[in-house]
Amino acid sequence: VLSDDDSGKRFILCEYNRDADSYRSPWSNKYHPRLEDAPYPSSKLRQLEIEANDIFTVYCDQYYEGGISSVYMWEDDNEGFVACFLVKKDGSKTGQGRRGYLEEGTWDAIHVIEVGPEEETTRYCLTSTVMLSLTTDDVSSGTFSLSGSIRRQMNMNLPVADGHLCNMGKMIEEMEGKLRNSLDQVYFGKTREMVCTLRPPSEVLPMRLPDS
Repeated sequence: VLSDDDSGKRFILCEYNRDADSYRSPWSNKYHPRLEDAPYPSSKLRQLEIEANDIFTVYCDQYYEGGISSVYMWEDDNEGFVACFLVKKDGSKTGQGRRGYLEEGTWDAIHVIEVGPEEETTRYCLTSTVMLSLTTDDVSSGTFSLSGSIRRQMNMNLPVADGHLCNMGKMIEEMEGKLRNSLDQVYFGKTREMVCTLRPPSEVLPMRLPDS
């Protein structure tokens, strides 16, 4: 994460806004550090990128209760473009959104959407990745660490009349809901099942029948 001095806002560093050793800010459209002959999106795509960053900031506040978001766009070789939506949420003691016994925790979401040539109906290909890590350190809960990642894809043909941002926003919202459910029901559910099997709560132990 880096701070944009011109806008006073922070943005996420990744391979999608990097050129050489510099990173382009989605807020000021400037590279940090300054880079000569750097690639930039077209004026039309840049305007769409500005609108996407404003909208995604609101989305991040509503769904993540804070965090940092960044959106980057660039043209591809198929007369379309690619958009990358990023969210970084710090749930550690010093970050926003600490919950319960959480000592450290981060949520990184990466949504890359390939948009086909603009026609009456355009094809959108979404690839989403979520990387999660958390650590607890408390007398009552003990020390526990969990980390992992999950990736899913979604392809849809949608009318351009609704607007690219509307179409991409619906896909990201639907995909994030599926990813959260998978993490909660499958990954955390299986982890709870294994932990309770290997280390059952103390109140359950007296209820066990003695071995014959």
